[in-house]
Amino acid sequence: MFSLRPKLPVSDDERLWVDEGFRRLGHMLGSRRLLDAPIILPTDEFFPDPYHKGLDGMRALFGRVCKYMDVDPARVDLEIIPDDSELRELLPAYDFSSSGAAGLHHGESHRERALIAIKQSQLADPLCLIAVLAHELGHVVLLDDGRMDRDVPDMEPMTDLVTVFLGMGIFTANAARRFTQHQDNFKQGWSMSHLGYLPEPMFGYALALFAHERGEMRPPWTGHLNTNIRTWFRQSAAWLQKQKNLEPVPPSR
Repeated sequence: MFSLRPKLPVSDDERLWVDEGFRRLGHMLGSRRLLDAPIILPTDEFFPDPYHKGLDGMRALFGRVCKYMDVDPARVDLEIIPDDSELRELLPAYDFSSSGAAGLHHGESHRERALIAIKQSQLADPLCLIAVLAHELGHVVLLDDGRMDRDVPDMEPMTDLVTVFLGMGIFTANAARRFTQHQDNFKQGWSMSHLGYLPEPMFGYALALFAHERGEMRPPWTGHLNTNIRTWFRQSAAWLQKQKNLEPVPPSR
């Protein structure tokens, strides 16, 4: 007989890390932040400004993301850096891949404001740019506000997770793997890049846990997830619902 039990797309260790990560973030930020967070969608309702590929366009997106993540933009300086900037050797990287850092964060101190620097090439894709800005502002939320030390071993994955916790997970999950088309006079093809530190299945489970904690059975916002993330979300949501149904009912008083 085939098993009818929902199957998780993540390992037990990965599931437990996400579960514990949500508990840690609830302790740092308060559980109400998760419960009350608006789900930020890639729609004109949330990003009504026309996008221009430059510093002004990036600043407009930055202001929106700061608002949604409850970060004062006056605390943070924002810069564009060339793709081959030496700053990448000096500041923490956002990306594990050999293509280098998509965004960089230099922490706030008593003498200077925090700095977020975005690689020039990221301005070509506003949805990916929003994901990078959300991740780097996650550093501000966790590191600059003293909630986490930079030397914590899982600091970067936790920074991805806080974007889910604060309602920006659609962007960071969809940007975890990006396919882009390229064409010139000599060749045409596709390339793949990775952003962030959580793999796609873990994003799918984290988003399902986010919805589960909020009591959202079939959230309409999953229609904005890419096909892979949406599949892993559904598998995870079914597993979480099954676990809830298996929990013993507490005795009546």
